[in-house]
Amino acid sequence: MKNEYIKTIKNDPNYKELLQRRRRLTLGLSLSMLVVYFSFILSIAFKPSLLGTPIFSDSVITYGIAVGIFVILFAFILTGIYTYIANKKFDALTQKIQNNVKGM
Repeated sequence: MKNEYIKTIKNDPNYKELLQRRRRLTLGLSLSMLVVYFSFILSIAFKPSLLGTPIFSDSVITYGIAVGIFVILFAFILTGIYTYIANKKFDALTQKIQNNVKGM
């Protein structure tokens, strides 16, 4: 009986769409985070004087601190984007899959 449910779910077009959409979204968000993060790390490695420069002439806050805060905020924003899309799109597809299995 359990194998029938698994086969039904795997053959459901909604399940295949869910996997494809989720994979595409996670790859896109992951790649964008990696680009931002490694750009920050590489700029520290190859251009430390740029990030060590104060934002204002009499300020102790440097560009590095501002960019570091941006990297952290960017991660929060990407998490929010994933959560929003998962709640709006993925949950609806999951519900459709569950309804198809219940109809068995």
